[in-house]
Amino acid sequence: MRVRLLFLAAAAGALLPCAAGAQSSQQPAAASSDIVVRAARSKPSNWREAETSHVIVLSDGTESELVRLTRNLERLHFLLSGLLGRTNVQDDTIKLRITLIGDVAEFDELDLRNKRWQQGPFNDMFQISRYYDPREDGAVMATTRVDQRTVIEHSPATPARVLGAVSSALSNRSADPMADPMAQAELQSAVIGDFATAGMIGSHDLTVTYGEHAIEVPAESLLYAGYAQHYLLTYFPAAYPRWYLDGFGQIFASFATKGNNILEFGRSPRGTAAVLDVFGSFPVQDIFNDKYLTEKPHKTDWTPIHAWLLTHFLMFSDTRRPQLRAYLTARNNGTDPATAAAVFGDQKQFAHELRAYYGARKPYEQVSYPVDKTEEPIVHRLSQGEAAFIKGRLELGARILIPPAPASEMDPKQAKLLSKARDEALKQRDQWLARLRQDANRWSGELGAQLLLAEAECRSDNAAQCLAAAKRAQLLAPADARPLVWKGTAMVQLAAAAPESERETRLVEARKVIAAANRADLEAVQPLLAYYASFAANGEKPPVAAVDGLQKAVGEVPSAPASRLKLATALADRGQTDIARMVIMPVAAGPYDSPERPAARALISRTGVADHTSSAAPSP
Repeated sequence: MRVRLLFLAAAAGALLPCAAGAQSSQQPAAASSDIVVRAARSKPSNWREAETSHVIVLSDGTESELVRLTRNLERLHFLLSGLLGRTNVQDDTIKLRITLIGDVAEFDELDLRNKRWQQGPFNDMFQISRYYDPREDGAVMATTRVDQRTVIEHSPATPARVLGAVSSALSNRSADPMADPMAQAELQSAVIGDFATAGMIGSHDLTVTYGEHAIEVPAESLLYAGYAQHYLLTYFPAAYPRWYLDGFGQIFASFATKGNNILEFGRSPRGTAAVLDVFGSFPVQDIFNDKYLTEKPHKTDWTPIHAWLLTHFLMFSDTRRPQLRAYLTARNNGTDPATAAAVFGDQKQFAHELRAYYGARKPYEQVSYPVDKTEEPIVHRLSQGEAAFIKGRLELGARILIPPAPASEMDPKQAKLLSKARDEALKQRDQWLARLRQDANRWSGELGAQLLLAEAECRSDNAAQCLAAAKRAQLLAPADARPLVWKGTAMVQLAAAAPESERETRLVEARKVIAAANRADLEAVQPLLAYYASFAANGEKPPVAAVDGLQKAVGEVPSAPASRLKLATALADRGQTDIARMVIMPVAAGPYDSPERPAARALISRTGVADHTSSAAPSP
């Protein structure tokens, strides 16, 4: 099959990194002499970490599985780079950190709430277990190592029905119905027939689930789809419609290696025909005008398979592909969805072609992969102390994000709901922090434990506790930049709360510590973010060096909406409104309802561009 460079991405490339200022020749103050760290020997855990040029993957599975999956992610990165014209482009972005957890129930217990990534909304039968958080210091993703099941239709087979079939047969036959060959055959047919269409065997092969028809969702497909979306958001950030990113991920969910040097993608997902037969078609105009985003999951017939079909049709069509490019460009420029969709022409004709495509044989692609490009992951086994905080680092994003207090002019009913949600989030955060403090005390000799606690305390505005944890981390790793970042951040917070006569002096000292962190690791993002925040959080206008450092941070983590909002705000305040709009558009009009979106839309309005994304446009 011939190779076609099909794929495209609209506008708004990642910002080029530029040098950070904020340098200082002074060293941070010595750690307090009353800080004592007792290091204990930690035994090996069942967790391993594999690292390549673009990913860090942690898994509690076998080493062979970890190596294979990590190697495949690098191959997928190579494939996407070739298709999107980035093969020989220098890459300064932060590696994606992926955690693979061995059980769906264990994954669900973490209660990882996706605040900066959403899917669909798909029918509620298609709620997969995957977490993605584009954090300021690097994106993280988590999913399961085991295949997941998606129930697509409930069948009439139930325990009661099976029991009823047995009882009916017994009551209508002789005292010993099984002695009658005819009765035996009839009963066996009824029972086996029900179980044959009842569902699939459970993940541990213990029970038969019946009363439903289900398809398997391979764990690898979730991993590859998630990485494809991350790739697009990182290297080609733009205001994509959500259906396109969902479909883009599904196209690469079928990624596979054939032999030593063939990479394959674009095949139909498992259960495609069954899902489309059960759920039927979906109105094209409701997709293009974003009306589907308002559908309730228990009512909608929109599924990942529909997103795959639509995106596959547009990408693999020589006629429609240029239209898709124009549509994505228009959306990224702020054009309202319905107007942007006009590029596809008569939507009735479009729907007719899409229906025909559904019944046709679907193309897929195979690409040759140079064997000498294969990158072998560097693998090491984590200690029990290191492994103890893997899940805590994942939970960090969900636990420290607290809903804002209700505004005074808000509707009382809405204000009550918001206050309740805020109180619950604060309660859960405090409970999580208490457990984290206990664990960090238990593993007092683990650098990762103290760093995680310091970050959690600082981001919960517990400056004194943050400073203490950062000092403990500094004793464990004096040359490491990370303890200095949180030490300086805590000092900034304490300075803000100090008497006005002391504030400026204390801020200067805090910035010296942050500058020392920058010198310790010139490629680290956290010192740049901390230096900028030392001004912005205190109501001061950040100097040029701080804004330049923030721009470098955005260049290294282009998918992070929080740092994009900060940079766009700083640029707008400096009168650079055109660049500010380009920076913030993926947040204001992009695919995900992040906590930063309201402020991003307000910034778009402030810089003079009408916001067409706040509500669905009328159908064409």
